[in-house]
Amino acid sequence: MSKIYVIHENDDWTKHLTKRLEELKLPYETWHLDKGIVDLTAAPPEGVFYNRMSASSHTRGHRFAPELTGATLAWLEQHNRIVFNGSRALNLEVSKINQYAALETSGIKTPKTIGAVGRDQILQAAEQLGTAPFITKHNRAGKGLGVQLFYSIEGLKSYLNGPDFVEPVDGITLIQEYITSPEAFITRAEFIGGKFVYAVRVDTSDGFELCPADACRIDDQFCPVGEQSEEHRPMFEIVNDVDTQLINKYEVFLEANNIAVAGIEFISDANGETFTYDVNTNTNYNTDAEMRAGKFGMLELARFLGDALKVTTKP
Repeated sequence: MSKIYVIHENDDWTKHLTKRLEELKLPYETWHLDKGIVDLTAAPPEGVFYNRMSASSHTRGHRFAPELTGATLAWLEQHNRIVFNGSRALNLEVSKINQYAALETSGIKTPKTIGAVGRDQILQAAEQLGTAPFITKHNRAGKGLGVQLFYSIEGLKSYLNGPDFVEPVDGITLIQEYITSPEAFITRAEFIGGKFVYAVRVDTSDGFELCPADACRIDDQFCPVGEQSEEHRPMFEIVNDVDTQLINKYEVFLEANNIAVAGIEFISDANGETFTYDVNTNTNYNTDAEMRAGKFGMLELARFLGDALKVTTKP
C-alpha cells in the first residue's frame, strides 16, 4: 500500500505533523534518519516522500543525518518517486551560502555576506566586508547558531580568541552586514505546495529566538534587531500586511529550486529596503499564533500530502 513517508531526525517536531495525518486518517510512516542503510540494490516503496531534515541536526547528536538523507533522496529520485523538498531543498537547507546564491539568482536581495574558514580568515572577511556593526553566523545553522553582533574588528578578535567561539560543523563562518530595523521584529512567510499560506511576525526584542516551533526555543541574547517597542506583543503573531510582490518572488524562487514547503525570513531596514536572510525547508509552526489566527500549518501540510498521495494511488 502506498503511504506518506516523512523523512526527519527530530521526533519533537515531527509529531505535530503525524498527529494531523492521523486526524485525516492518512497512511504514513516516519523515517528517522540518524542512522540507517541506503540499499541501492533495491527499489524504494511506493508512495509520497516528504523531507524534513534539519540543518541543526548535529545539535541533537545527529551529526550525519543530513548526509544520510542526501543519499536517501538520491536513491528515491533515481527511482522517480514523488519527493517533496528533495535533493535541491536539502542542498539549500544545510548551507546559507547556497541559499543566498539561489536567492540572488532569483532577484531577491540578501544581506552582504562573506564566508570564511579559519580564524585569521574570519577576521580578514570582516575587514573585507568593511561595514560595522556586523554579525557572525554558522553556514550550516538553524536555531540561531553562531549568531553574534559585533561593533568592531577588535570585538570579533576577542571573540575568536576566547572560550565562547564555536567552530561551525562544516567549518564555514559567515560575516554578514547587520540590518538595522526601526522596529524589533522580522517576518517569516510560510509556504506549502510552493504557495503562500500565511506570514508570522516574530518579535526579536530579546534576541534571535526565531524558530517558531514550541519545542525550539533558544536563549540567545547576542543579536537584537532594532529597538525594543514599548507596545506589548506576542512573540509570534500571524499578520496580514505582507508585500504581495515579495511573496510572488518567493513563490517563483521556490518553484525554480523544487521546494514545496518552506519558511522564508526577511527584515526591512529604516529605508524600507527588504533583505531576505533565511530559507528554512524544515519549517515549523507556533501553536499559540495559529490558535489566535485560526490558521494551522501542519493541517494544511497534511492535506497537501494527502492530496499528493491520492494522485499516486489512482487506478
